[in-house]
Amino acid sequence: MPSNNETSREQILFDISPEIQRLAELCEKNNEIDKELYTKYEVKRGLRDLNGKGVLAGLTNISDVCAKKIVNGEEVPCEGNLYYRGYNIKDLVKGFLEAKHYGFEETAYLLLFGELPNTKELEQFHETLVERRTLPPTFVRDVIMKAPSRDMMNSLSRSILNLYSYDDKADDTSIPNVLRQCLNLISQFPMLMVYGYHAYNYRMGEDLYIYAPRPELSTAENILLMLREDRKYTKFEARILDMALVLHMDHGGGNNSTFTTHVVTSSGTDTYSTMAAAMASLKGPKHGGANIKVTQMFADMKEKVDDWEDDDKIRDYLEGLLEKRNFDKKGLIYGMGHAIYSVSDPRADIFKKFVKRLAREKGYEKEYALYEKVEHMAPKIIAEKRKMYKGVNANVDFYSGLVYHMLGIPEQLYTPIFATARIVGWSAHRLEELKNVDKIIRPAYKPLAPYRDYVKLEDR
Repeated sequence: MPSNNETSREQILFDISPEIQRLAELCEKNNEIDKELYTKYEVKRGLRDLNGKGVLAGLTNISDVCAKKIVNGEEVPCEGNLYYRGYNIKDLVKGFLEAKHYGFEETAYLLLFGELPNTKELEQFHETLVERRTLPPTFVRDVIMKAPSRDMMNSLSRSILNLYSYDDKADDTSIPNVLRQCLNLISQFPMLMVYGYHAYNYRMGEDLYIYAPRPELSTAENILLMLREDRKYTKFEARILDMALVLHMDHGGGNNSTFTTHVVTSSGTDTYSTMAAAMASLKGPKHGGANIKVTQMFADMKEKVDDWEDDDKIRDYLEGLLEKRNFDKKGLIYGMGHAIYSVSDPRADIFKKFVKRLAREKGYEKEYALYEKVEHMAPKIIAEKRKMYKGVNANVDFYSGLVYHMLGIPEQLYTPIFATARIVGWSAHRLEELKNVDKIIRPAYKPLAPYRDYVKLEDR
């Protein structure tokens, strides 16, 4: 048993004491910057202008996010489009759905190598990934099972950093070696994610089951197989998850986690540190964690709104969100709006076509109808309540959480599923940064604090 002294030391580590509160107030006071100064000095907060357009910070061949077109010499908002290596995501999804094969491996090949594979190349790439679907001996016992985290993103980041210790060429940043490391991580990621989840549940008293991936199955199929105790899934479930992975695989070089990948890569650090940094970025609720916020918001809405078909009650709840009366009181309707898209998010549009069928098969028609109502009502309410510089629409996070819920994927894995897909994009961007730019990324910050003379301690 810990002594009283040990207990008090532990409390010191985790409690917000009056002294910490005092220091925090001092910290806030001396860190505040007048918002008008950002305008005065033409600083692009969030590296975006007032219209939401990002500051040009790099060049990329990997993907393109399009939300505007030129009309009479002016940029105007248009239906959103996403391109992977020049191919429209809508055409890619249509292609592998019509051919009735899984798209994750084909799309990963495209993003990493810049070309769509032929049948033989796709088979060889699948075999390459299968060969690498393995973890070092005792890794599950010594790393994943040891002190499992309740937060799966942190658990994954720790596992990625631990893999550094098993790699004799961990610091080699040559293209062939980094490609090897990236292919390893892409292949290992589903195991790291699912095993980490099971390890934590085992620590919480549940049964432990660790299933090895099967070589003949796709990435999406193996995720469902390893996650479910009975290892059973339908082809439609696997195809929906596979499509989700494809839609989340990349989204331009400027999204927060991918830009993090470029920034950290530019410092010359190793692949494992780079991917852990990208994971830390994706975890945030303004980025990859947004899908969890959407499902939590809807759970709160379903409790507060007793009639899901009453538009007035739904409107009152949504207005309460914006007025900071409902849910987390942040003033946001989660799943609405995007930094670039203002008319439509192509990923959400693709998703929605299949969500309705999944909802019908799983008995979630009422929930789907509620989501549809909110999708139509929220943009109008936001436009009424907020001064807006661009339109608002449902983004990919709006429906992805509902899809994962219907697939029986636990909420703790929503963002890790996103990361399972996005690690392909991070890998492609890391390789592109290493190939083309040998210069550390270092933007400028304007200092505002006046210069002061040092005052001796006894004179303060």
